[in-house]
Amino acid sequence: MAKKSAINRNEAVKRLVKRDEAKREALKAIANDEQLPLEDRFEARLKLAAMPRSGSKTRIRNRCEVTGRPRAFYRKLKMSRIALRELGSAGQVPGLVKSSW
Repeated sequence: MAKKSAINRNEAVKRLVKRDEAKREALKAIANDEQLPLEDRFEARLKLAAMPRSGSKTRIRNRCEVTGRPRAFYRKLKMSRIALRELGSAGQVPGLVKSSW
């Protein structure tokens, strides 16, 4: 099981990303629009740089929904390899057959 503080920090980052997503996208659209004057684009870049870095989508760490483990994460299942193996052995993942010999 992962540390509760790490899991809680990641959840806070997710909330911050969700809150600032629309504003961040609007500023990016202005900054990348070459039809606008250079001053407006530069001002949008400054506002984007002034926003909290934790609000960026790339700051979110994929973690296992079951254990909170940050590594060996399967995106499709939203769990780590270890949790997948345990649940597969218990027969709780449909369509998964774990072989052991």
